[in-house]
Formats: sequence, C-alpha cells, structure tokens
Amino acid sequence: MRELEGSLKIISNAGVLQYICKGIAFTLVIAVTAVVLGIMIGSILALARNYCNGKISRIFKWLAIAYIEVFRNTPLLLWIFVCVVFCPCPKFLNHKMFGISTVEVRMLFKAAVALVLFTSSVLAEIIRGGLNSVAQGQFEAGQSQGFHMVQIMLYIVLPQAYRNIVPTLLSQVVTTVKDSSYLANVAVIELMARVRQIMNGAYQYNGLGTTNVSDVFVLFGFAALIYFVINFTLSCIVRSLQKRHKRPAVQLTRA
Repeated sequence: MRELEGSLKIISNAGVLQYICKGIAFTLVIAVTAVVLGIMIGSILALARNYCNGKISRIFKWLAIAYIEVFRNTPLLLWIFVCVVFCPCPKFLNHKMFGISTVEVRMLFKAAVALVLFTSSVLAEIIRGGLNSVAQGQFEAGQSQGFHMVQIMLYIVLPQAYRNIVPTLLSQVVTTVKDSSYLANVAVIELMARVRQIMNGAYQYNGLGTTNVSDVFVLFGFAALIYFVINFTLSCIVRSLQKRHKRPAVQLTRA
C-alpha cells in the first residue's frame, strides 16, 4: 500500500503533470500534422493511381503505386529510424523552439516526416476506396454540365468520396495518435517519451527512493488513460458532426 501511495504521488506532482501535459500537446501537434499532410498527399496519390491512365501520365500512376505499396507494407518504426539517420533538417530548425533543445527539435521534425510518409500511404488507399464508391454517372453528369475534369473532382467527386470515408478516416486518425508513441524510440519528447523519462526518475518523486513495480502500472496506466480519452473524444466529436450533417453530398444528374 505504501508503494502504491508513492506511485500515485508521482502523478499528483504539479511539475510532473505539467511535463506530461506538454507531451500531450506535442503528441496532438504531431498527429494533426501527420493527418492533415497525409490527407493532402494521400489525395494526390489516390487521384494519380486511379485516373492517370494516359501514355505519359501513367508514369505518375506507377510512382504512386510504388510509394503506397512500399510505405504501407513496411513497419512505421523502420521509416522513423531511416528518417532520423538520412532525412535532412531545414536550417531554421537549428535552434531552440517550444522550450526544447535544438537536438530535440531536429529529431521531432525527422520523426514527424516519417509519420507523415507512412500515414499518407495508408490514407491514399482509404481515399481511393472513397473515390471508387462514387458512381460513374457523377462524372458523366459533371461533363454534361460543362465541367472539366478538375472541376468535377473538386466540386462533385472528392466531396462525396471524403464523406463516404469518414468512419474509416476516423479510425486512421485514432491509429495515427497511437502510432505517435513509436516516436518515443528516438527520444522525441511526445507523451510516451515523457512518461518513460518520468519512469526512469520515479524514485525522485514517489518519496521512497526506489523505483517500484507499482510505478510502472500507475505511470503507463495513466498514459493509456490519456490516449483513451483523446481518441474517445475524437470519436464522439465526429459522431456528433455526422448527426448534425446527415444530408447527402450534392449529386448531379445528367440533363
């Protein structure tokens, strides 16, 4: 009981909580960046894979296929280590930012690049599934209204495709938030890395002078609770938005 009280004392420490909260902020920033850039890159890849069928444009199709299959079928952790070793870092990141050291800023950037590359390949296939779910008649209806291909994609096809993939997209967002914990393996100061750092110095905060088994359960259990709250909140927000916007996306009919 004394050991458990000491472990609970760790997460009630104001300094520890503040340190963890900063880790949560970094986790959310990394995850949001990966998802937003992943959707942008994934959309381009999905469009290239689906619709670049001309003699010249077919090159882009094969490049998109190679990108998607390579990243989607290899471990994220592998690309994190590859990017940490080989990915160049912009010069404007060579100084302290957000209260962290230069080395940590550079490491954060490189690890985030790996997460974006991996996430975009997965999202590309999700978006491609959404594109394939749009009826062929929508293309013909757009053409009958005088729209060119870019307008058909922007105003008719992509809005319907994105709406069709909302549940799957949410699942990938949740997965991305959880996958950000892999960054702890390269000393990036997101949530899981900070919990591990606190774990290494648990004896300083529990008042016992030693690290105990209960410290492990309390700290990592607290981290698991935080991840659950974040992802469950995201799920609830998306579900509420879906209920408010039940109207189907605009569909055109041929004249």
